[in-house]
Amino acid sequence: MSSVETPPARATRRITIDPVTRLEGHGKIEIFLNQDGEVADCYFQVPELRGFEKFCEGRPVEELPRITPRICGVCPEAHMMASAKACDAVYQADLPLTARLLRELQYNIFYVTDHTTHFYALGGPDFVMGLASDPAKRNLIGVIGKVGAEIAGQVLKCRAWGHEAAAIFGGKPVNPCNAIPGGMSKGINQEERARLEEICTFMVEFGKLTLKILHDIVLSNREYVDLILNGPYRHETYSMGLVDSDNRVNFYDGHVRVVDPEGDELCRYAPGEYMKHVAERVEPWSYLKFPYLKAVGWKGLVGGRDSGVYRATPQSRLNVASGMNSPLAQEAYEEYFETLTGDRTGRKPVHHTLAIHWARCVELMNAAEHSLELIRHPEITHPENYRVVCDKTPREGVGIVEAPRGTLTHHYVTDENGIVQKANLIVGTTNNNAAICMSIKQAAQGLIRKGVEVNEGVLNMIEMAFRAYDPCFGCATHSLPGQMPLTVKVRDWDGTLISETSRR
Repeated sequence: MSSVETPPARATRRITIDPVTRLEGHGKIEIFLNQDGEVADCYFQVPELRGFEKFCEGRPVEELPRITPRICGVCPEAHMMASAKACDAVYQADLPLTARLLRELQYNIFYVTDHTTHFYALGGPDFVMGLASDPAKRNLIGVIGKVGAEIAGQVLKCRAWGHEAAAIFGGKPVNPCNAIPGGMSKGINQEERARLEEICTFMVEFGKLTLKILHDIVLSNREYVDLILNGPYRHETYSMGLVDSDNRVNFYDGHVRVVDPEGDELCRYAPGEYMKHVAERVEPWSYLKFPYLKAVGWKGLVGGRDSGVYRATPQSRLNVASGMNSPLAQEAYEEYFETLTGDRTGRKPVHHTLAIHWARCVELMNAAEHSLELIRHPEITHPENYRVVCDKTPREGVGIVEAPRGTLTHHYVTDENGIVQKANLIVGTTNNNAAICMSIKQAAQGLIRKGVEVNEGVLNMIEMAFRAYDPCFGCATHSLPGQMPLTVKVRDWDGTLISETSRR
């Protein structure tokens, strides 16, 4: 519920957006105005804590690929794959080819499914229904009514078939746990391969449809393009993402590359080297940590080359790469950069926050095409080479994948028996925490001014600043700054507030 309050004891106002909508998890935005009606400050707060890092301690490390996917039902494959890769490193396991192919195939199919959810159900309603449309209609149901039953059917089919693919790999459509230390728990047979190829073929066509819808609804609308290019949704930061040996986008494997706001490389590192380059800061007003680049340092919630704040989003992955690894996605990549920077090569990074939605569609196309390529690999159905026995003494290990929301790091330290002594997870949304706070404040300052009516449409446009990141706050909350704050409100049967007490 959004509200605007005028505290009687002072001239400033507080605007509260609580809860923020269309995200994974819970959050609220507090905006404080000065006497002139300008935004004096803005805070994004997440009132929840999962604590999975502590849950991991004391458990056999091989259990973590089964436990950590339960952090979230939206992107369990991301945590499963990062966890399995960390376990591979713990046991110094060298995966056979079929195991690597199966993991990457499953992960790319998951990518298509996940990006579909955000584009059509979470981010898309703003553009399909209109920025200031009735919130009762600005949702998936409204989108279905606007785009028509045929397109809506394709969206639902993509989601359903994506979950079916997850069940083929992992035995169930949600929270699969088939990636294990040393490979996969099972391979696939020829019948399963044929069905997966059918699914991947459909997803390629669905990727084309999604890019067309993006062009027809968003890019052909001058108001939307002007908002993306000239609205209060642009700030410059460093960019982070995985790249392969050819410096192309890769979601499952590779080295992490970081470029500065001008596109120059700051660093490139293997998963086990992440602590040399990334540190985490804690602020007392948030359960989310604030990662930053060690080489630059923490300068606060500010952007630019002198600030260690970085973004790890679909846009960031395109910024750090020299291209995509599939032809249709490469065409979309070149159009993306040419439209937004005037340079098709991607040498000039994009910093327009709302354009993250466009980058997400380019990635969806890439994941679909690459999935089809992988399912046709002759070794994908090898009856034996889908795992190896982990027989070496366990040690420390780090696994990194690109979750749809950003670079995901799992770091485990075990004893000689493989019992986890310490676990650290830097999830996609945590990487973007500082940037999300900055984006929300920038949008609020650009939209709320003296004389402007702060209506529901304006507040939704502020929410759009964080919604572009597709944040997942359930798995991102890892800091417990002292005593957990608690507010208890007692209301009468008709909703009248009777009493309220808080612990801060």
